[in-house]
Amino acid sequence: MLSESSSFLKGVMLGSISCALITMLGHVRIGHGDRTHHHEHHHLQAPNKEDILKISEDERMEPSKNFRVYCIILVKPKAVSLWTAVKETWTKHCDKAEFFSSENVKVFESVNMETNDMWLMMRKAYKYAFDRYRDQYNWFFLARPTTFAIIENLKYFLLKKDPSQPFYLGHTIKSGDLEYVNVEGGIVLSIESMKRLDSLLDIPEKCPEQGGMIWKISEDKQLAVCLKYAGVFAENAEDADGKDVFNTKSVGLFIKEAMTNHPNEVVEGCCSDMAVTFNGLTPNQMHVMMYGVYRLRAFGHIFNDAFVFLP
Repeated sequence: MLSESSSFLKGVMLGSISCALITMLGHVRIGHGDRTHHHEHHHLQAPNKEDILKISEDERMEPSKNFRVYCIILVKPKAVSLWTAVKETWTKHCDKAEFFSSENVKVFESVNMETNDMWLMMRKAYKYAFDRYRDQYNWFFLARPTTFAIIENLKYFLLKKDPSQPFYLGHTIKSGDLEYVNVEGGIVLSIESMKRLDSLLDIPEKCPEQGGMIWKISEDKQLAVCLKYAGVFAENAEDADGKDVFNTKSVGLFIKEAMTNHPNEVVEGCCSDMAVTFNGLTPNQMHVMMYGVYRLRAFGHIFNDAFVFLP
């Protein structure tokens, strides 16, 4: 499917990227909005276009200085090709990225979690990150190696979000009475949520490692159960038009669906211009995404590999 639609995909990407850059200019406004204390669930959106004329040079530079994102990638040794692709592509744009593996792998640098259980890996990774980096980073992004993330878009989405508030963001799913962020699209926790989670990790009654009923559910649901005890609830991340920005499918699949369902509006029916993640990618697709997002650009536009909003 990749080979058959690569030319079309590149064209769509170029258009989407150009729109994204323009949209980013129109949205940015530094501040701390969306302060939530007793919320159950919200559809949180990116900043509004009306702020385009209010952007100063200092404000454009501010996100690079104050928004520090630590990336956690949960991997298993058998996924070596994916591991390599993630390491060579989007994780370079994290302020710091570390891989957490189920065991030691000689050819890759990773933190050994000494378990194959994904929930235990997730718990240990969050504990490790909080203990070592609580004073260095204010946002923590967790993903699987099949996920491609545009970290600049993540930082852009977080511009008006206060990390001292308990944010738990991504693509939400409702399962019975539980609403949780699907790990397939990536999970974002603010430093406040990390603090609350850390305080529960040693309380088996609220956040058990295993046993009872909780061991039967997936790791992302288990995380939501623990966070719920801390008063932290899942929130769906959307752009200013209400489109999801954390995606659990690949760009290619979204385009294929859009061509079937919206043949006259393929781009509009596909994805947000400000998408943060796509999932289900192969190593080759990772590199194609890297080309489309970070390397391909219109003639006359200077490449700047930094989080600075420029016209």
